[in-house]
Amino acid sequence: MAHLTFHSAGESHGRGCFAFLEGLPYGLPVDHPFLDAQLARRQMGYGRGGRMKIEKDKVEFLSGVRHGKTMGAPVLLAVFNKDLRLETAPELFCPRPGHADLAGHLKFDAPIRDVLERASARETAARVAAGALCRVLLREFGVEIRSHVVALGPVEPPESFRPGWDDLARADESEVRCLHAPSEKKMKAAIDKAKQEGDTLGGVYELVVQGLPIGLGDHTQWDRKLDGRIAQAMMSIQAMKGVEIGMGFRAARKSGREVHDAIEYARPGAGARDPAAGFRRPTNGAGGLEGGITNGAPLIVRVAMKPISTLMKPLMSVDLNTGEAYKASIERSDFCALPAASVVGENFLAFVLAQAFCEKFGGDSLDEMKRNHDAYLAYSNLPLAGGKTKGGASDAPE
Repeated sequence: MAHLTFHSAGESHGRGCFAFLEGLPYGLPVDHPFLDAQLARRQMGYGRGGRMKIEKDKVEFLSGVRHGKTMGAPVLLAVFNKDLRLETAPELFCPRPGHADLAGHLKFDAPIRDVLERASARETAARVAAGALCRVLLREFGVEIRSHVVALGPVEPPESFRPGWDDLARADESEVRCLHAPSEKKMKAAIDKAKQEGDTLGGVYELVVQGLPIGLGDHTQWDRKLDGRIAQAMMSIQAMKGVEIGMGFRAARKSGREVHDAIEYARPGAGARDPAAGFRRPTNGAGGLEGGITNGAPLIVRVAMKPISTLMKPLMSVDLNTGEAYKASIERSDFCALPAASVVGENFLAFVLAQAFCEKFGGDSLDEMKRNHDAYLAYSNLPLAGGKTKGGASDAPE
């Protein structure tokens, strides 16, 4: 089976956004309504701009799917644009602080328009389409991903507020995807204030993944460590500026006794495999990853998003034609896209996890991959011969 890879193509106001996935197993049922629902979630959120009123994103499969299932061949997905202005959109001459405008212009010796069309967060439509398909694969193995907003601009819930897994299923009921009602009201008010002032806001969202087995990722080489791969993927999303896993930066200010998670083991019962058996942790400071490898606890990832670069009351910049000081250019944009960014994060995290699943369990077909997965789970939860468990503890007499 091929290594699972993803590439995107397309421009913000071009024909569309395209995703190319290679390495998915044969026979994966394609849940088309689920993919479209993820794209719809990406367009939601308090503080979005006018573009979301134009686009009604839907996935179209251009290759790799037959009779509703993957063919084991490369899959090409398209999310076509309605706002088609690539050839007619005006050129920009005053680069926006915080955007790729100036650096891209100097790097490629190209007009700003040629830079921003690809640098635009519209590209995340392709990521969500591809990631949602990877999410369908993960669901076959009982893996689910949820998210919520934990800070928006200066507003965040009290540290004692800890929503549970079932609570996270309701995050979409909030326009800012925040489950703390008093903070939700303050967040919306903060967005309203930023809008009135021609400003923008960012924030922090948290991703939580249930159902991951022990053993995804690899400690043996720097670029195989799953925590590093997750951080790279999250940081590659437009406007993301920081990633934490588990306790993250808080761990640096605590002792080892306060940070690390004790290990417990429950022996399996007689007969069928006991789902409660195996290794577990009473705490989860590591956020589900140790040594670049999943440890069976829920994966917890926090991502920081900067305020969007395009301001309706812009900062000062430089006119590239004259070299004179001038206000930065304005493109149609959002005032806050943090709720939508959390949906992008969910789905692009699914790609990284699906990639790790394919590496660990292999298989040209979904059925073969499931057999490999089930055999591994059965092995990893059984005691070793002589009374020793895979953790090395022993009840055998001396």
